[in-house]
Amino acid sequence: MSRLIIVSNRLPITIDTVAGGELIYHPSAGGLATGLNSLDDTMEKIWIGWPGKDIRSDWGREAIRKDLAEQDLVPVFLSKKEIRGYYEGFSNKTIWPHFHYFTQFTTYNEGYWDYYKAVNEKFAQVVIPIIQPGDIIWVHDYQLMLLPQLIRHSHPNVSIGFFLHIPFPSYEVFRILPWREDILHGILGADQIGFHTFGYMRHFLSAAYRITGHEHNVGLLSVGKRAVNVDVFPMGIDYEKYAFANADPQDEEVQKIGELAKQVKLIISIDRLDYTKGIPTRLKAFEQFLETYRDQHGKVSLLLIVVPSRSNVDQYQELKDQVDTLVGHINGKFGDFDWTPVRYFYRSLNFNELTALYTSAHIAMITPLRDGMNLVAKEFVASKENSKQGVLILSEMAGAANELTDALMVNPQDIKGMTTAMLRAIQMTPSEQERRLVNMQSKLKVYNVKHWANTFLNDLKQLNQQHQNISRMESKQLDAMYAHFRQAKNKLIILDYDGTLMDFQPDPQAVVPDDELLTMLRSLVSDTGTKLVVNSGRDKLTLQEWLGPLGIDMAAEHGVWIKRNGNWFVNPGLADGWKSEIRDVLENMVQRTPGSFIEEKDYSIAWHYRRIDKEFGEKRVREFRDVLLYLTANLDLQVLEGNKVVEIKNAGVNKGKATINWLQESDWDFIMAIGDDHTDEDTFKALPADAYTIKVGLENTAARYNVLSVKEVRQLLRRITEI
Repeated sequence: MSRLIIVSNRLPITIDTVAGGELIYHPSAGGLATGLNSLDDTMEKIWIGWPGKDIRSDWGREAIRKDLAEQDLVPVFLSKKEIRGYYEGFSNKTIWPHFHYFTQFTTYNEGYWDYYKAVNEKFAQVVIPIIQPGDIIWVHDYQLMLLPQLIRHSHPNVSIGFFLHIPFPSYEVFRILPWREDILHGILGADQIGFHTFGYMRHFLSAAYRITGHEHNVGLLSVGKRAVNVDVFPMGIDYEKYAFANADPQDEEVQKIGELAKQVKLIISIDRLDYTKGIPTRLKAFEQFLETYRDQHGKVSLLLIVVPSRSNVDQYQELKDQVDTLVGHINGKFGDFDWTPVRYFYRSLNFNELTALYTSAHIAMITPLRDGMNLVAKEFVASKENSKQGVLILSEMAGAANELTDALMVNPQDIKGMTTAMLRAIQMTPSEQERRLVNMQSKLKVYNVKHWANTFLNDLKQLNQQHQNISRMESKQLDAMYAHFRQAKNKLIILDYDGTLMDFQPDPQAVVPDDELLTMLRSLVSDTGTKLVVNSGRDKLTLQEWLGPLGIDMAAEHGVWIKRNGNWFVNPGLADGWKSEIRDVLENMVQRTPGSFIEEKDYSIAWHYRRIDKEFGEKRVREFRDVLLYLTANLDLQVLEGNKVVEIKNAGVNKGKATINWLQESDWDFIMAIGDDHTDEDTFKALPADAYTIKVGLENTAARYNVLSVKEVRQLLRRITEI
């Protein structure tokens, strides 16, 4: 049975030392630990990470290894220098601000990067020896973005998942990082890459395409000989833990919270001290609220909880000073002897206090400037399971905003908008509060943390199965095919051109066959008993110019033109009078889309967008697809969408029908066809089941086999010519 190996920066435990050097272990609370602990117990789980202490002595490290092994935990020991360089340095002074769009705080320090690489390698050295056949590796978060590829180098076939718990920035922001390629290659070592929102996923795919050249098909990338799935897995919470939590009524702090909520409308704000959380702007909005709505004085209080974080970093110290000053300013300006506008606590809360706040508060104001998910918002909503009373004010920049659509959404930089939202929350009727909460709670109950973890792993397992179902042409299948070719007397070989024999280029005319390709094709033509056909979407004149002297048979424009035994003939009954009307539409597209261009053939016309941004081109395709379908509906035409091209041609003509010309020519005892896009699927379907049909790429196909690239096609053909 496969095991799950979880790798994260921190283990789900905290180590304390007491007098005499005795080690005490405490479980760490957190969404990740909760979610992974909720997984099916039938799967053995091993968790690898830093134990949180700089343990230098050999006996101390050995004692920790032994103690943690009993809980299936494996420590990665890091020195203080490594923590300063890798964690406090590159992770939190480079990646954290950069991925949250605070580029003014990004530190570009080569020394930090060196530590980051070294620690990721250190994690790999711990993980790699543990891996067994069939294991699943799940790597977590921005501290370990190089680890998937490091594991992949050692275990090429192991199943690896990676989840990023923070935002992934837009390409224009990400590209600024000097180490952008290394980071992308590191993440792409995984088989499945998960994000909280579609926006983060889209940004990653855009960066992968523009920086590493990997294009995606519905989130599926071809990386090396692997298919990498990129998808959205929004993280949930342990719903029942917060929905049915009962704060201790004897607790003095709980009683004070309850009393305060009876005296005023209580707005709670709970954040870790971080510049991404928007705390100063939130305070300024509350000040504006009190300035604007003076009738609310004495009726509303903001309870501000700020959890200490990274207090040794200058930016965080400055933020703390700013928050302290703002709180003092607001209380001094508006407070009186009976009322404190802002009640401020700079400390963490225990679970008892936290749940008391959630259940007692009338409003939660969660307005980060940028946040990967923000589970506090979900916890607040869950805590209202019994009362069905409460209002969530939520930043549209939080990942949770994609799910909690019944919250009052605000732009966290819009002070006036947040002021209005506070008044609306205070005045909201009980029935509207209940309606909004019920809608949000229904989602959180289903999409809880257990659902998140199970969905990610199930999708990864399914991807694994799909990998096994994709029949790549490995050495065993290749050897069998070569042996068959050697024995056969009557052989038919059908080859596509672009994307099969030659790689795609921005200029369609820049793929003139090179000397190596021409030599291989001549060799195949000269082989007694072999019929070679090039079945392409290219126009007749180009194919004749490039390949005509070889004396091979060809199909041009997907079968509009056929060349057999040295003579070209056109498919009967075709018309071209329709092209002027279609040309007007395509010329308009070219005018609106700089870099795109029209290619006109005898009986078809195509709009190419291979020179421009792929997503921009696909947007344009969506815009004019319906127009084209409308125009072609009564003209016996069809619209074909290929690789960065849309082609309009006569209906009833395709590569499969062209293939029949040669299929019926003889009683073939060896048939092979190779192609790369969906127009070649017609060829594969037209051939008998025992033909060697080969798809270039890892997409689903009617072909029997897959190869990865033009390079592999060339290797295959070269081997055949040597037989």
